[in-house]
Amino acid sequence: MLWAGKWLIAGITFAGTVISVIIVLALPNVYRAEALLTPNDNEGAGALSALAAQYGGLASLAGINLAGGSSDKTALGLEVLRSRRFIGDFIKRHDLLVPLMAASGWNPQTDQLKIDSDIFDVSTKTWVRDVKPPKESTPSLLEAYEEFRDEVLDVRQDEQTGFVTLSVEHYSPAVAKQWADWLVKDLNATVMRQEVAEAEQAIEYLNKQIEATSLADLQTVFFRLIEEQTKTVMLANVSDEYLLKTIDPAVAPEEKAKPMRLLLVLIGAFLSGFLALLLVLSVSGRVLGGKSGATV
Repeated sequence: MLWAGKWLIAGITFAGTVISVIIVLALPNVYRAEALLTPNDNEGAGALSALAAQYGGLASLAGINLAGGSSDKTALGLEVLRSRRFIGDFIKRHDLLVPLMAASGWNPQTDQLKIDSDIFDVSTKTWVRDVKPPKESTPSLLEAYEEFRDEVLDVRQDEQTGFVTLSVEHYSPAVAKQWADWLVKDLNATVMRQEVAEAEQAIEYLNKQIEATSLADLQTVFFRLIEEQTKTVMLANVSDEYLLKTIDPAVAPEEKAKPMRLLLVLIGAFLSGFLALLLVLSVSGRVLGGKSGATV
């Protein structure tokens, strides 16, 4: 049966392969920029942990949330990086909605992004995409967040070394590199502002407690807590890389990360051949069944 349908099998396989080649050639290149980072060992966090262990009851009385260590802080920072709030603020801050949601490719000769005219009208700077309610022509931050999380950002931490690899994929290698740099900078700044704000609130609260108590031992503990919180503020202002230090910064890639065109063509050819075999076997089986029934 297969030999009798060899020309049909060959034709379908050839046609499927040609279609796969056409589709694959139409796919735009995607480039990946990667940055290698390491947690910033903050001495203040370790000192606060030791102090909390020694004076746990009094630290709770002071209402202070003491960090458990640099690794916990790094894990928290990576969750902040993946959060809707951070990514939404990141997209708004750097005005990334158009290159994120409307880009369809990149022109290496002009180093310009290709914008899909069915989504965004460059001449009038308006969104023209056709979507069903409740979505609107202008993408929401939730849509942009999901696109950024699923298609652009990838963050991995090595459990043994603690090193963090931050990857950004985009049609433009320059854009991928720029976004990776911005992400590292903004994450460090966000975590730094949060911890400085918490430390300043703790210092203010502790000063009030010192004025409210006459116990010398308790005042001593409060002074030590103020000292450690002051170190946190000082260390935050010393370096821009408060949470993650850059070991190997992102660079604009020269080679595409995807699509893997040869592999996709081979998969298309295999599926076409497999479907052709099933078709021939199905048709031949029906023919033989019909002949058998006519004979009976």
